[in-house]
Amino acid sequence: MKCFIDTSALLAVLNRDDENHAVAALTWRQLLTGDWQLVTSSYVLVEAFALCQNRLGIQAAKALQNDIVPILEIIWIDTQLHTAAANAVIAAGKRKLSLVDCASFEIMRDKNISKAFAFDSHFAEQGFALLNS
Repeated sequence: MKCFIDTSALLAVLNRDDENHAVAALTWRQLLTGDWQLVTSSYVLVEAFALCQNRLGIQAAKALQNDIVPILEIIWIDTQLHTAAANAVIAAGKRKLSLVDCASFEIMRDKNISKAFAFDSHFAEQGFALLNS
C-alpha cells in the first residue's frame, strides 16, 4: 500500500520538541515495519530540508538526507505538475494553501494514493485519509 509523506510529518518525526512528535514517531515506526511504499515529492524534500536546517540545525538536515530520503520514492516535480499545482493554488484562492501541498495532492490523485502521513488538515480537506496515530 502507498502512503504519501508530507513535510509536517517529517518535521514531527525529526523534532523531539514538536507537539506531534510522539504520535509521529509511533506512526513512522508502523510505516517502516509495515508493507508500505513511502512516496513524497521533490518539493516536500526541499521544504523539509530548508525547515530542518533553519529550525533544527544541520544535524537534523543530515538525518533527513541520510536516514529518511533513501527509503522514500521521490516524485520529481516537472513543468506540467508545477503548472497544475500553481493553478490549483490560484483557483483555491486560499492564502495558507501552499504550492507544495497542491503538488502533493496532484501526485496523490495521479498515483491513486489515498493515505497521507501528515499533520496538515489540508490533506483531509482534499479527501485523503491521514495516518497520524
